[in-house]
Amino acid sequence: MALAGTLKDFGIADILQLIAQQQKTGVLRLRSKDQEVKVGFVDGAIVSAESATKKRRELFGYILVQAELITEAQLELALETQKRSLQRLGDCLISQGVLTKEQYRRMAQLQFNETLYRLFTWKTGTYEFEQGPVHHDTHDLDPVRAESVLMEGFRMVDEWPVIRRRIPRYDLVFAQGKPLPPDGAPAESAGEFASFGPSERRVFALVNGYRDVRKLIDLSCLGEFETCKALCNLANLGHVTALMPVGEPDLPEDDLGLGDRVRGALGRLAVSMVVLAGIVGVLLGTQLNPWAVRSSTGVGFAEGVLRQQIARAQVSRITGALAVYRLERGEVPASLEALVEQGLLSSSDVRFPWAEHYYYRRVGPQEFILLPPLR
Repeated sequence: MALAGTLKDFGIADILQLIAQQQKTGVLRLRSKDQEVKVGFVDGAIVSAESATKKRRELFGYILVQAELITEAQLELALETQKRSLQRLGDCLISQGVLTKEQYRRMAQLQFNETLYRLFTWKTGTYEFEQGPVHHDTHDLDPVRAESVLMEGFRMVDEWPVIRRRIPRYDLVFAQGKPLPPDGAPAESAGEFASFGPSERRVFALVNGYRDVRKLIDLSCLGEFETCKALCNLANLGHVTALMPVGEPDLPEDDLGLGDRVRGALGRLAVSMVVLAGIVGVLLGTQLNPWAVRSSTGVGFAEGVLRQQIARAQVSRITGALAVYRLERGEVPASLEALVEQGLLSSSDVRFPWAEHYYYRRVGPQEFILLPPLR
């Protein structure tokens, strides 16, 4: 069966349903921007879902560390063992005694679910299905019927907008409110998204007033959607209360709504206006204040003073661009050239009014040193 095209013409749900109805065996490759996911089918059932372009947060070892099931040192040791033995990472961790088989299976299932259901958020991309034998480990994951995946995927798509209104960003920190009722007691009625069960109790136990939403997702091992939904339910019932965010927004760019993108654009505009006003002020101040540049040492000294004043304004411009970059990426860049690549500055901005480049050094994810060139 030849099956290829774009997601605009044939959506994720249609593709999965067609392969399931035809009970085909093969691999479905989906690509969108810099992402690629391979979904394996056996007789129409889904047996695997792997990201070919895994980001760091999607790596299995990173997931285990963030869930605090293993440490960084244990992961490094397992990776070294994996290189020598060519075993799977999970088998190395199990043989070292730092992870049980049940924990491995549960986390492998979580990674599978997150990869698969994230496909329902894709709006554009291409797909291609290739028939043929599919090799998968039957001990890790049970085959999943496409019909159940579709039902769960549609539920997530319908409920995410409601959840996003309550949890618009992942750096929100929640504190516990009123205690949960005992097991078996009915929940108070608070409209839509106002009930609790095992997921809500699990998330509630992790809320402590300093963990943000991203950390709660990591520790709960419930997945992004289930954790956020449980948190939304708890908030609607008054069992948790949102506090001020602890840092810059860390939602993926694709998850940011129109309002977030508009605010980001306005932020860039505001920084540019402030810097421009500073430069104009420096230039006007130099022209209107004769004492600012004129002295008995002549024009050479005046030019040096003017250059220093322009440089101070330029440092403000570069600092503003660094602030925008940090707002969008969560950290400052390794070099000023990254600001040029992102269109925040021009190539001349990183050295004007000097011949040499400004001195820049990153000293931490949020910290840097920025100085004019030594003259």
